[in-house]
Amino acid sequence: MHRGDPHVLIDATAVPADRGGVGRYVDSLLAALDTAGAPMSVACQPRDAELYGRIAPRTRIVPAAEAVVTRTARLSWEQTTLPRLARRLSARVVHSPHYTVPLASTSASVVTLHDATFFSDAPLHSPVKARFFRTWTRAALRRATVCVVPSRATSNELVRAAGASPARLRVMYHGVDPERFHPPAPEEVAAVRRELGLGEQPYVAFLGALEPRKNVPALIRGFARAAAARADSPALVLAGQPGWDSRVERALESVPHRIRVIRAGYLPFERLAGFLGGSAVVAYPSIGEGFGLPVLEAMACGAAVLTTRRLSLPEVGGDAVAYCGVEERQIARGLDELLDDPVRRSELSSAAQQRAKEFTWADCAARHRAAYERAEFLHRRAR
Repeated sequence: MHRGDPHVLIDATAVPADRGGVGRYVDSLLAALDTAGAPMSVACQPRDAELYGRIAPRTRIVPAAEAVVTRTARLSWEQTTLPRLARRLSARVVHSPHYTVPLASTSASVVTLHDATFFSDAPLHSPVKARFFRTWTRAALRRATVCVVPSRATSNELVRAAGASPARLRVMYHGVDPERFHPPAPEEVAAVRRELGLGEQPYVAFLGALEPRKNVPALIRGFARAAAARADSPALVLAGQPGWDSRVERALESVPHRIRVIRAGYLPFERLAGFLGGSAVVAYPSIGEGFGLPVLEAMACGAAVLTTRRLSLPEVGGDAVAYCGVEERQIARGLDELLDDPVRRSELSSAAQQRAKEFTWADCAARHRAAYERAEFLHRRAR
């Protein structure tokens, strides 16, 4: 334990059941904080109580009422019950890891703001979602003692677009779990190939929600363009939850019949290493990310990754990934270059594995503990 570590209450009630990026952040952070001996309690959905008891065995787990399953009910609980819970548990810091924060609390507050694309690229989100997260981001920037962001790019965008004070922002990169994300064994790759019906066909992999900022329609069209002239065309496999991007279906309809595109849907965690590491290329031509966890996870699996230079992605990929633009022809060119160059793919695989080792949840947890201490100090000084 750090000297002077404050007791922290972490509100995990906003974690979605499907364990996307936010879920992986919260789960991994809690496990790393618990391993390090940080004094904390966790409020969570009843469905997550057993999971958190298992991954954070030294931590007090407080299941919230069943009523917090809807967003409206959860926000009401956050504004009324969470501050009372913090007082009852003698928590000196409340960490809200998903944008929203209790507006009336006697504890110091830390909030995580995952990205700024609700400001910089609002049309890429549904109008309701964009308004909601802009409103709460501004509220958090005004009311929270310390704001955590996952990249320098996100910090810079919040300063530029939302008027954030740089002094209140703390950049903390996410980590990657090497037990889940690692260069796969042949049997892991074989299991994925079997489930997807790929046989021996090489494939380009995409992992992420099918939403506008992931740029999936351009990826589909760019892939079709790159595959058209190939006698031994790979397949494109889209893994992830369906989103609200209606252009995906139109892009799929435009793909020639001989070119294979597979919509794999949600893949369980135990299949991701085989899926990512078994691909010829992982393509992630995103228009904007707060961090870009799928890129880091693919790197840890030894994949040759093709992504863009938008926002945070170069901070994650560095020189260990290949880059392209966000337009169809630019994606096609990037895919062509990698598919035609196995030596380059092998070099990227080796470099990616090495770079991924620099991003650990232990380091992320240590930086969060420093933020908790800073928040408590600032809160006490302001009283």
